[in-house]
Amino acid sequence: MSWPFRRRRLGLRSRVTLVYSVGALVLAAIMATLAFGLARKYLLGERETSAKRQTFANAQLVSSDLRSVNADVTGFLGTLPTGSESDSLVYRHGQWFVSSVGLDYNRLPADIVAKGRNGTAATQRFSYAGSTQIAVAVPLKSVNAVYFQVFSLRELDSTLRILSASLAVAALVTTAAGAMLGSWASKRALQPVRDVAVAAGDIASGNLDTRLRVAEDPDLAKLAGAFNAMVDAVQTRIARDARFASDVSHELRSPLTTLATSLVVLGRNTSGWTDAQRQALELMRDETTGFQRLVEDLLEISRADAGATALVLDDVVAGEFARRVGATVYPGVPVEVAPDADELLLRIDKRRLERAFANLAQNADKYAGGAVRLGLLRSRAGVRFEVDDAGPGVPLVDRERVFERFSRGGAGRRAAGTGVGLGLALVSEHVALHRGRVAVEERPGGGARFVIELPVQDPQDPPQLLQLQGPRQP
Repeated sequence: MSWPFRRRRLGLRSRVTLVYSVGALVLAAIMATLAFGLARKYLLGERETSAKRQTFANAQLVSSDLRSVNADVTGFLGTLPTGSESDSLVYRHGQWFVSSVGLDYNRLPADIVAKGRNGTAATQRFSYAGSTQIAVAVPLKSVNAVYFQVFSLRELDSTLRILSASLAVAALVTTAAGAMLGSWASKRALQPVRDVAVAAGDIASGNLDTRLRVAEDPDLAKLAGAFNAMVDAVQTRIARDARFASDVSHELRSPLTTLATSLVVLGRNTSGWTDAQRQALELMRDETTGFQRLVEDLLEISRADAGATALVLDDVVAGEFARRVGATVYPGVPVEVAPDADELLLRIDKRRLERAFANLAQNADKYAGGAVRLGLLRSRAGVRFEVDDAGPGVPLVDRERVFERFSRGGAGRRAAGTGVGLGLALVSEHVALHRGRVAVEERPGGGARFVIELPVQDPQDPPQLLQLQGPRQP
């Protein structure tokens, strides 16, 4: 069963921070619970001890008063030093005497009443009217009575509520501190990972001279050393492959030139040749021309990889350049120039960009029925050249891969041609040298739209005649 969406997974730093936060919360909750439990037990114990002490003291006074013949028990109970948070009761000869009017002796728990009447001193906590209370029973055997004193714990309950609220706030503060500590610790701990990610990004963009600084930490030093060794191996492999392609291309140029010249000489006198012989000669010419173009493309890419590419930069007007490309590379194809892009200034190597547009034209002729439009528009990056073709378009999964070397697209019509897959790769190389970008999109109405975006030149910038590019990653 497939779900319409997937839950987004937290990043490593977020997970570390979350673990710290949860750990701090659990620890703070445990400590707060223990502290509250110990404080509550201690305060209740102290209050019970105080209640017992006071009750036994008052019981001695009540016992002395009850020995009188005409003792006023109720009046005497009102004179006892019980305070505003306690009440006194006496049970004697089946009759209850209370210290204040309206005091209900029925609020006493039956268990403590039974123990008192059986001659056993007892203490019991119970709830009454929404508050916790302590009842203490003291048997007065000499006068055949039982003295009860009830103490309200309202103030203690209020104190415990304040304490619990304070501990809850402390737990939240501890959790926040744990989160901040986790964020700081994860940032410090993951800094080497971020350094590796940045270095890997630089290498992926073509800066193969990037290396990690070897740290003093032995574990991080091992990581940095392994990463740098890997990059060294990759750089060595790329340089070796580039030299190999360059050497092979150079070695092939001379025999190919000789072969092409020989074919030209042969073609000057074909009298007496059969049609099959002339057709074979024409086929050899076409294959030789294609082979020479492949060798030139390989040399061009090899120079780019080796950092030996030189740009001869000139200031050109974007609209004029677009019309010139349309006339020389796309004869008969409509050229559409937006008014706001017509007079923009570009600093480009005209030969290389014309070569890029020529490769796009060849690609359209081979695989897409030819180009049908050349457009120039203003964009956020500067200017945007658009080359539309009449083909079936490029599938979304192949729109980046078509610019890779020796890639000829997917299994569709674009893969059915005779090219080797260097034309669009060279387009990408030439555009990248101008700090631009190339992409392929879907053309409205069907077909493919190849887009070249280039930065606009500020007229106040000093002119440059030559710009050297560093080594590039193939």
